[in-house]
Amino acid sequence: MNRKKGDDENMSVYNGQRLPAEIFKIDTERMRKGWYSDAYFLNIVKILETLSEEDYGFEGTSDLQDIPEDKLAQVKNGDIVVEMQFFTRRKPYSLVAGVDEALTILQECTGYYDDMGDFVNMYHTLEIEVVEDGTFVKYDGNPLGVQPVLKVRGIYRYFALLETPILGALSEASRVATNVFNVLKAAKGKDILFFPARFVHYKMQALHGYAYSLAVQGYNEKYGKTSNTFVSTDDQGDWWGGKAGGTIAHASIAAFLGDTAETMMQFSRIMPVEVPRIALVDYHNDCLGDTLEVMKRMFNKYWNLLKEGQQEEAQKYQLFGVRPDTSGNMRDVSIPPLGDKKLDCGVNPRLIWALRNAINEAFKQWDIPFEAIQVAKEWCHGIRIVVTGGFNTKKITMFEELGVPVDIYGVGSSLLENSDETNNDYTSDIVRVKLDDTWVEVHKVGRGPCDNPNLERIQ
Repeated sequence: MNRKKGDDENMSVYNGQRLPAEIFKIDTERMRKGWYSDAYFLNIVKILETLSEEDYGFEGTSDLQDIPEDKLAQVKNGDIVVEMQFFTRRKPYSLVAGVDEALTILQECTGYYDDMGDFVNMYHTLEIEVVEDGTFVKYDGNPLGVQPVLKVRGIYRYFALLETPILGALSEASRVATNVFNVLKAAKGKDILFFPARFVHYKMQALHGYAYSLAVQGYNEKYGKTSNTFVSTDDQGDWWGGKAGGTIAHASIAAFLGDTAETMMQFSRIMPVEVPRIALVDYHNDCLGDTLEVMKRMFNKYWNLLKEGQQEEAQKYQLFGVRPDTSGNMRDVSIPPLGDKKLDCGVNPRLIWALRNAINEAFKQWDIPFEAIQVAKEWCHGIRIVVTGGFNTKKITMFEELGVPVDIYGVGSSLLENSDETNNDYTSDIVRVKLDDTWVEVHKVGRGPCDNPNLERIQ
């Protein structure tokens, strides 16, 4: 666990800059050939390229009743110029992410292969309007009222293959960003530890960490808060300058033969002081017992070092927090059973209240000199409670409504959720075609050209 590096994160909507193209490591060679595209896009490109070579003129029957047949016959479908809009329909809003990667895909992969097999980049021929990453878009359920995040105008066959990867980049990043934002709202701005790395392919970590960081910034700006960014892997912070950190795992305690207190003593002795000391206290399914033992040993060392005038060394034994991570099918031994698994098992409000009270009162049971009492009281009261284990928006909302004394939430797989409520799938439609110098609406029934006041012309 660690905070961001530096004062400025490289986020578009917050500093007016876009992520550099090289950060995405686009596989341009295969992207240009349709390796990542749904096969039917390869089909349409092949058809349109053939028609362009044949100088084909439209021979069908059009829905465009206001256009004379002789003018329709002049339409060269192989080189049809279209307006395509990309949008999502998550109610009531989405926090947009993935735009910079979508632009990079367009910049590097728009075009065609010539007769010599060389790729001819035609990005410069496109007209593009786009929002910045970190922008919010609203949706009230009206499909004719979507707010596009990207509009592309140009010869369709030049960029038709790119629809699939663009939609994927937007959908994945926006879903995670919006999920994180909603969790922050539920937590009322308390820090959220970003813990989904183990639940997704490792190649997704950088994208997910970027989306998370956007959400934290978006929440802080919208609500005037100062929530921090905490990631668990270096790759999660790669795109925005974040650095990973962490404390101990259950495996660490096992390596010390189940002695949680000794694990924390050695962690505190060896690790740099800037790494927060957070004790994982559910190893024996006795959060209160392990917490009190860790506290007693760490404070004794802390106090002895203070007495010796070694204040800097003493700070190594300042316990930042404790983390209960009790499994949802187990009841901590310190919690009297009520006979209801929802109330007895896992990290529940009764466990956290009991833990907070035990932490605050621990110093009263210690055999310490009078001059150490106030120091011990402040040392204990400064310990935070970090909860993990099955936390999502619903559970966090319940904890906050009950006023449970949680300081930091660690959230994992729920931030990746893609259900009916969290679906952020993007769609794209051709909504206009250009006939001569006139844009004419052409789209499937139920869709149409829409606008977004945050769209900016960049190309």
